[in-house]
Amino acid sequence: MLKLNNIEVTYLNVIRVLHGVSLSVEDGSIIALLGANGAGKSTTLKAISGLLHVEEGEVTDGSIEWDGQRIDRKSAEEIGKLGIVQALEGRRVFGHLNTEENLMVGAFNRRDTNAIKQDLEMVYDYFHRLKELRKNTAGYLSGGEQQMLVIGRAMMATPKLMMLDEPSLGLAPLLVEEIYDIIKRFNTEQRTSVLLVEQNVRIALSIAHYGYVMENGRIVLDGDAEFLKNNEDVKEFYIGLSAMGIKKSYREVKHYKRRKRWL
Repeated sequence: MLKLNNIEVTYLNVIRVLHGVSLSVEDGSIIALLGANGAGKSTTLKAISGLLHVEEGEVTDGSIEWDGQRIDRKSAEEIGKLGIVQALEGRRVFGHLNTEENLMVGAFNRRDTNAIKQDLEMVYDYFHRLKELRKNTAGYLSGGEQQMLVIGRAMMATPKLMMLDEPSLGLAPLLVEEIYDIIKRFNTEQRTSVLLVEQNVRIALSIAHYGYVMENGRIVLDGDAEFLKNNEDVKEFYIGLSAMGIKKSYREVKHYKRRKRWL
C-alpha cells in the first residue's frame, strides 16, 4: 500500500535529515517506526503526509508511493484526500472548541452526513470518556483525554492509513495500555493500516506486525515484531535489558555495536 524508496529529506536546502530511508506498510498492518529522540521518525511521517513544506523541508531524492502512485510531490491536502491521516506529536487539539467540535473537524472533507454520525458514535464507542466530555472545552481536558481526542479526530477522517506520532508520550502506563488496545482494536475492526512512531519500544512491538529501527536518519534494523522483541541489541539499547535480563543505564554502555541490516 505505502512504499518509501530510498528517500532523502533536506531542510532549507542545506540540512539533510533522512539518508536513503526505505520502508513499506502493507494493507491492514500495524508498522512500528522505532528509535530515540532525533532519529528522524517524525520527519519520515511528515514526508509521507506532505507536511514537510510547512517547515521548509522537501524530499530531495527517492520516492514515496501510495497504491503505486507517486505522492511525494503532492500537497498535504491532496495526500489527505487519498486517505493518509497523520496525528501529530504533542496532542494538537483546538483548545477553544469542545470535544465533539474537535472530532467533527476530522470529518471536514466529508459530505456523507449519516456516515459521519455513525463514525462519531464509533469513536465514542472506542473512547467512552470522550462521550462523557463531548461538550467540554478541549483545552481543559487532561493530557490523556487530549490524546484520545487527537486519535479519535484522525479516526473521523476515515483513514486508509493512520499515522500516529508518539501516542504514549507523557501518559501514565495504564492509560498507555488502554490507548494501545484501542489502536489494535481499530486496526482489526476497520482494517485500517497504522504507521506508529514510538520511543516506547516495548508497547509498540506489543501490537505491531513489523518494525523498523531508526538511528541518525537511517533504518538500521528491521524485522517482524517477534524478531525485534527478542533481538539482544534492541533489548539492551532500547528496552534497557542486558542479555542476563538485568536493567542497565545507557550511560554505562561505553562500547555498543548495533547490527546493521545491510551487513
